[in-house]
Amino acid sequence: MSIAQNDLELFELMKRELYTPVIGDILDDLGRYHQILAPAVQPMKEHMVLAGRAMPVVMIDVYGKQEKPFGLLTEALDQLQPGDVYVASGGDMRCAYWGEILTATAKARQAAGAVINGYHRDTPKVLEQNWPVFSRGRFAQDSSVRTKVVNYRCPIEINGVWINPGDLIFADLDGVVVIPLELEDEVIGRSLEKAKGEKVVRKEIEAGLSSTAAFAKYGIL
Repeated sequence: MSIAQNDLELFELMKRELYTPVIGDILDDLGRYHQILAPAVQPMKEHMVLAGRAMPVVMIDVYGKQEKPFGLLTEALDQLQPGDVYVASGGDMRCAYWGEILTATAKARQAAGAVINGYHRDTPKVLEQNWPVFSRGRFAQDSSVRTKVVNYRCPIEINGVWINPGDLIFADLDGVVVIPLELEDEVIGRSLEKAKGEKVVRKEIEAGLSSTAAFAKYGIL
């Protein structure tokens, strides 16, 4: 039996019931030990949560004015599909990889959010659009003479985390986790069960049960 009827239902279920630590625990149990991005990648606002499918983007460094500024950036943005997560990485992060106009474009195309292994800029103008962006922080420096997009909707690797197009991305205050497409049903199903179990264990501990006894009874800590 399917957990959700379609991706939209799945993403809403994940945002409502799940959180990155419980998903990470299940991935660990399945032997997938490198599925959470580096802790430097954080939400612009603490309340931001996103769930969607990876649309990876490859960035490289450039030096000075380019014949085609930004490379394939506009093409990458214009082919975003509803529920996509723009996931960008590459280069030495010498400038901002995300900003106001990119946010407006992605939001208009009903993408789910952006995960940037680098910096964003135009912070007030991005925040006023009320759309989830995760990055390494704020930096005003423009990208047109410093970086460009060379490929998109292709596999990428971010600090040991391999990301394929269509993989599930879930992100919240504790980080960004990548759920491989081939494991998503098992990971989501088991994560939902563990999340329910953690609520039960907390209630029992608050009622006086020791952590040792709770772990022996439920196997959850």
